[in-house]
Amino acid sequence: MAKKSKRFAEASKLVDKTKTYTVEEAVALAKKASTAKFDETVEVSFNLNVDPRHADQQIRGAMVLPNGTGKSQTVAVVAEGDKAKEAEEAGADFVGADDLIEKIQGGWLGFDVLIATPNMMGKLGKLGRMLGPKGLMPNPKTGTVTMDVTNAVNEVKKGKITYRVDKAGNINCLIGKVSFDDGKLVENFQALYDVIKKARPAKVKGTYMKNLVLSTSMGPGIHVEIK
Repeated sequence: MAKKSKRFAEASKLVDKTKTYTVEEAVALAKKASTAKFDETVEVSFNLNVDPRHADQQIRGAMVLPNGTGKSQTVAVVAEGDKAKEAEEAGADFVGADDLIEKIQGGWLGFDVLIATPNMMGKLGKLGRMLGPKGLMPNPKTGTVTMDVTNAVNEVKKGKITYRVDKAGNINCLIGKVSFDDGKLVENFQALYDVIKKARPAKVKGTYMKNLVLSTSMGPGIHVEIK
């Protein structure tokens, strides 16, 4: 633990906590401060002036990053008949109907994303308490409840991410890996930034984005300019 703390302290010296960096500067600095022996994830945290207790301020959705996430996502699809076959052909890792639901109910969670056709949601409802808190419950807002199974699977495999504001008004998302070219990380950041910016609720007055921080899995937070 001490070794990790020492490494973090050294990395933190590279970051001026009183300064706000451009996204290009922040990406370069985050990579420089990354000293872990694995390919760290690059993350962005938005602190928004919203009140998620109001339905119109519950910012939630999904998008495909232009350059992917650098992370391999395991996809499970709950579907029957032709749609199950479609899911298999699209490259889903696990496909099933009642059998897959039973397996999940038994405690199996060997997937990153769960997709379902609308007709299966009635049966999946009983897993709400189990999957909901983990963010794994299929939802139309994130494109994971759909009849277009092929597109849903393809988007996840290409680098789809989901975003959802928490009770404190924060949204945390990954935008790639330290091994990505700077330009690709900047492009992914900008795409996510634009989506969150457009999601601004009409009732929010004054400042919408209060704080914006970029970091790596093990690195210090770097404050980014809000345009």
